[in-house]
Amino acid sequence: MVDYLAITKKNVPQIEQEQATVWVDGKCRLVPDLTHHLSDLALKRTPSSLKVLFKYLADPELLSLAGGTPHPDYFPYDSLSAKVLPHDAYGTVTPGMSSSSTQLKSNPQPLGWIWRLLGYGGGSAPRTEDIHVPKYDSTGREANQLSVSLQYGMSPLNEYHLEPAVTIMNCNQGMATGMSLLQKFILEFARRVHKPYLPTTMTLLNTGNTDAWNRVVQTLINPGDTILVEEWSYPAALTTSRPYEASFAPVAMDGEGMRADALEYVLEHWNEEERGSRRPHVMYMVPIGQNPCGATMGAQRKKDIYEVCVKYDIIICEDDPYYFLQEGPYVPQAYRSREAPAAMDPDEWFETLSPSFLRFDYEGRVIRLDTFSKTIAPGARLGEVSTQAPCGFGQSMVTELVVNHWGFDKYARWLQGLQGNYKERRDGLLDAIADEFDLSEETAEPSFFGGIKMFVAKEKTPAWTPYVYAEEKKRTLFSFIPPTSGMFVWIRVPLVDHPDYDRKLRDAPEQTEHLEAKLFFLLVEHKLLIGPGWIFSTRLEDVPVIPQSDRSVLALLNGNAIDAPNGDPADHDPAQYAHFRISFSSANTDQFKTAMHVLGRVLRLFFQGAK
Repeated sequence: MVDYLAITKKNVPQIEQEQATVWVDGKCRLVPDLTHHLSDLALKRTPSSLKVLFKYLADPELLSLAGGTPHPDYFPYDSLSAKVLPHDAYGTVTPGMSSSSTQLKSNPQPLGWIWRLLGYGGGSAPRTEDIHVPKYDSTGREANQLSVSLQYGMSPLNEYHLEPAVTIMNCNQGMATGMSLLQKFILEFARRVHKPYLPTTMTLLNTGNTDAWNRVVQTLINPGDTILVEEWSYPAALTTSRPYEASFAPVAMDGEGMRADALEYVLEHWNEEERGSRRPHVMYMVPIGQNPCGATMGAQRKKDIYEVCVKYDIIICEDDPYYFLQEGPYVPQAYRSREAPAAMDPDEWFETLSPSFLRFDYEGRVIRLDTFSKTIAPGARLGEVSTQAPCGFGQSMVTELVVNHWGFDKYARWLQGLQGNYKERRDGLLDAIADEFDLSEETAEPSFFGGIKMFVAKEKTPAWTPYVYAEEKKRTLFSFIPPTSGMFVWIRVPLVDHPDYDRKLRDAPEQTEHLEAKLFFLLVEHKLLIGPGWIFSTRLEDVPVIPQSDRSVLALLNGNAIDAPNGDPADHDPAQYAHFRISFSSANTDQFKTAMHVLGRVLRLFFQGAK
């Protein structure tokens, strides 16, 4: 979703326009003109000289021979059909994740008991419903039809000289912004769910959030610019930005993600000469289900960060693919209720979720990236915010399912089911960790995520091992903060107990093959693949953000100590700590148990490694 940034100077009509105003805390304020954030590349863009002719196609009496669009009669697809799950296929909380990882409502199969008796499974099949998208729709309504979704752009009926009953085309259904049926649904959905502060918020369709971020970078970033990011960040966002010669300024995190005090300190003490770059004007973050750490940013933290961004004129890019996967705090299995709550009213449920930055955006400086990849299917390649719209096939099927077949309330119910099921998956992985290791809750050092409470995993004591011997052998293998959103658990392995630790620091500090890499490849050898920490770090190649004169003492901001505004340097050193991102999105309970057993065995082998 974009606010005023979608309008470039070259596309604004050359007429005197009254600047918009908005009420903030009982005061009338001007909404600032933010077009000075546009990149040099964006300012050079002009509308397509051919596509500007589309505005004339809204006239139904116009005979058009100007376009080069193929006639839809020659599209080989006469219709698309699919069987889909019903909106309530998944419970809001499952009674326990099965080894087959499915908790679908099903219909009994004829003679299913015979197949079960013979050992072939069966007995029930997932309940499904049918959806259908025709090439032409003659209902007279604004319809989902392949003659539109598979076309280049706006193509009203007079473009093909068809009878009015054969095809109905809305002049807003240009493929540059996406199909209007889906556009309208997404815009209304965003207004009802996120409640944007500004009524002018608009949406554009794209082929996914990474594509959308690429467009944001093109639109706002010049070569040599620096982007504000969380100290641990999504790798694809970082690699997407590098070809545009952008660098990154990491900001320290805690249990809610990026810290507002650390952000302000970084901006206040920005040294252009030392950095070789102007102060950042764009920030990228994943505030819900922070990738890779799984943190959930609350409303007050977002307000605080937003005010810092207003003060320093920062554009916020809120990448939020996990918004509806807010699973809440982890409760150990022994204390967990097994009662599944009833599905909530959609609007009541939305109010239980942490709000978007859009709700506090009174200046139009938030670009929100949403996606269907985590709620429908990633292969649909469909998100919200781009220039050319995504594939027409994907738009047609998603439109038919979400807009025509389900509608708002049923889609909201589907999302509640996803939230409950991913919570069960999160709990399943953490339960497997608890089964494999001895867990205790401890407080981290202040430099690590602000001294947050975390779980520490140690070697489990065999029942026959004498107590003294066991205590001597129980080393800390890793620690983690239970995720409250998203799809990942982020673990931290201290390497100080490894036999090679002292030797590496003393004899080969420049050695590139760090212990983290050794542990990663050892896990792969034992057939377990998890995400290595170095690909998420924003500190491996950065130069100091804090002036050298300030680095030997604790910085002070508004009377508060800032221990490490850019994150703890030691935490990002792969020779001192190994980090791994473990996904709970696609495996089942049995696989979680197997994976944690492998992890435990490999960690024991690793710490016994040869010098």
